[in-house]
Amino acid sequence: MRALRAFLSSQRAAAAAEFALVLPLAMLFLFGIVDAGRFGWDVNRAEKATQIGARWAVATDIIPGGDASDGLKNYSYAVSSSVPQGTVVDESLFPGVACISSSGTLTCTCKPRGTCPFSLSIDTAAQSAFDAVVGRMQAQYSAISADNVEVDYDWSGLGFAGDPNGADVSPIVTVKLRNMQFQPITLYLFNASLPMPSFSYSLTMEDGDGTYSN
Repeated sequence: MRALRAFLSSQRAAAAAEFALVLPLAMLFLFGIVDAGRFGWDVNRAEKATQIGARWAVATDIIPGGDASDGLKNYSYAVSSSVPQGTVVDESLFPGVACISSSGTLTCTCKPRGTCPFSLSIDTAAQSAFDAVVGRMQAQYSAISADNVEVDYDWSGLGFAGDPNGADVSPIVTVKLRNMQFQPITLYLFNASLPMPSFSYSLTMEDGDGTYSN
């Protein structure tokens, strides 16, 4: 009985037992702080990558239609759509274009506010222009894939029909980054991730020609 009472009243290893109880919560709290910092860092990288992608898109080749003679880059509204030379192209003739990749296949579609009289075909030049935007974004944030990127061209009222030095329209170019996921350390064992917010950045088209931007 004396030995049993001594065993029951013993305080040895109490600290170890208490530490074992507290350790999981302490580790969860620690990794939570690390994850919060990592999430903020990844958001910052994604945002910067979107800005860089937009800068690249406005200073390099226009994507819709690629180098086709009737693609947006080379289409003459004065010749082919009877828009008076030197006048602004109406929004109904350039409602905007969205270029997205799905499972590695790039498509460009006309937005519903009007009709697009120019070609939206995806030739080698169009694919290369899109890949260049994605590649420049990946240099900033390697987790980005082509399917996360959308490049939109929207009417701005700039440019004029029959421009001999470039495209007849100078659209507002918006690069969007979407469907990105963040993998927290605290959820790694469950193979779970958290969705990141979508990002977008817009600039007015510059020369729309070339394969390199600063």
